[in-house]
Amino acid sequence: MQSKTIKRTAVSTLAGLLIVATVGACAAGSLAGSEGDVRFPATRGSDPKSECNVAYKAYVAASGHSAYATTFYSRVVDLYIVCGSKLNAPSQKAAGEMALRNCQAGLTRWKLKTASGGCAVSASK
Repeated sequence: MQSKTIKRTAVSTLAGLLIVATVGACAAGSLAGSEGDVRFPATRGSDPKSECNVAYKAYVAASGHSAYATTFYSRVVDLYIVCGSKLNAPSQKAAGEMALRNCQAGLTRWKLKTASGGCAVSASK
């Protein structure tokens, strides 16, 4: 009789541990919905359909390592916002480097100079 009780207890304990381990693994696997490491508030503009707003929303929704880079915005001096992002990169560092390059490419493409000095990675995960 005692043997059956011990077996039932062991089986139910192992089943509980398996459930906890499975739930923990699923939660750790995706970065979707997370803002990640925020270095400074992301500059996106006021129009919800602007390219920077769309890029930031895609960054937050991305499930892998991603980054969002933008120019620092000064309402007094700068009249524009330039941004860049990289979604689902192999690593957080690679995502940050590519997002920064994409932002700097926008400054070069439109021949813009900012009072703040250029682009910086705003958030990465």
